[in-house]
Amino acid sequence: MNPHTLSHELRNAQTPDLKRRRWIIGLSLLGVALGQIVTLYQTGIIKHLPDPPLDVFDSDKVDASDYAYKRLDLPDAAGMVITYGLTTALASAGGKGRALNQPWLPLLMGAKIAGDVLTNLTLAREEWQENKALCFYCQTASVVSLASLVLAMPEVARAVRNLQVGTGPNSVAQV
Repeated sequence: MNPHTLSHELRNAQTPDLKRRRWIIGLSLLGVALGQIVTLYQTGIIKHLPDPPLDVFDSDKVDASDYAYKRLDLPDAAGMVITYGLTTALASAGGKGRALNQPWLPLLMGAKIAGDVLTNLTLAREEWQENKALCFYCQTASVVSLASLVLAMPEVARAVRNLQVGTGPNSVAQV
């Protein structure tokens, strides 16, 4: 796509898909911010993560536990920054008609977000089993992923339909 056209479309076009993608971008950047805050704690830059006054949340305990450091020799929130950054990039890629012209982009974005939801649910279960507490920041990120999945579905469905029309047994290309 022409860079000038892409710039104009991403900044100015007002299609339902682009509006939802902008929400996904904003939510994903919230996920990045949540990951950054927890990373600051997990690497000793800050000493405390405030939680809402609910007994179920103890972010300090969860994010300092073995659970939070057992994968890739890395604090888990640093990975959270990467994964939400990737979702931001996937939601930002392509112009307003990408479900028709580049259907693999919304499909890849939808698959990535669906994978995030499944991963977050698995991690929440582990978080609770190992700590009998939840990280408020991590569970907020789970809500971010779930909302993003809901927002992504119309464009993903349109991309699937466009692929079926172009390559299915009843496609115009085969008539």
